[in-house]
Amino acid sequence: MKNLDQRNQIIEYSLKLNSTNLSPLRSGNISLRSKEKDIDGYLITPSGKKYETLKPEDIVFMGLKEEVENNDPSNNPSSEWRFHRDIYVDKKDAQAIVHAHSPHATAVSSHGKSIPPFHYMIALAGGEDIKCAEYATFGTKELSKNVIKALQNRSACLMSNHGQVAFGKNLEQAFELAQEVENICHQYTIALRLGQPKILSFQEMKKVLDKAKNYKKG
Repeated sequence: MKNLDQRNQIIEYSLKLNSTNLSPLRSGNISLRSKEKDIDGYLITPSGKKYETLKPEDIVFMGLKEEVENNDPSNNPSSEWRFHRDIYVDKKDAQAIVHAHSPHATAVSSHGKSIPPFHYMIALAGGEDIKCAEYATFGTKELSKNVIKALQNRSACLMSNHGQVAFGKNLEQAFELAQEVENICHQYTIALRLGQPKILSFQEMKKVLDKAKNYKKG
């Protein structure tokens, strides 16, 4: 079987979606940039299968230039394959993607608003705020377009009335960023209970973003 290590890694992190409660039950999906038979593409979790039952052969390969590279109708890719593909096409540095219906991120996303810089850790997502992609039906071209827009100059975003998505240079980094986004959303909901939190200035966030870039380079 091709790319067995990658397939097993996807299963490992899919199980973590449940064990860390980042995305309960069958919600969310995970992918890794990959290549098969000289076709550039990605491996993605299948649709509708419980994570604890996943086997390497269940992980689906999709080509970047094709709608579907799957010839087995009994093992369809995640219904969200489209925005995974489009992120890989749009973001050359994206090597792994984690999409989660994490509780606090999903709750915040139901308001359809960006998370302002109430905390400097917002910069982990790459910008002075965390954008929220406009709502569209799951699995549609419209949703994918909205996600790409919200990810401009960023590596994570919320998805209105849906959840969140994060990408990184590997699955560990993408998963950790998704956890950070969930934690930030949790903190934000707590802060709102006390009233409107103090918002850091654009100038301060620019300093933080510059420091974060240098930190990553180091």
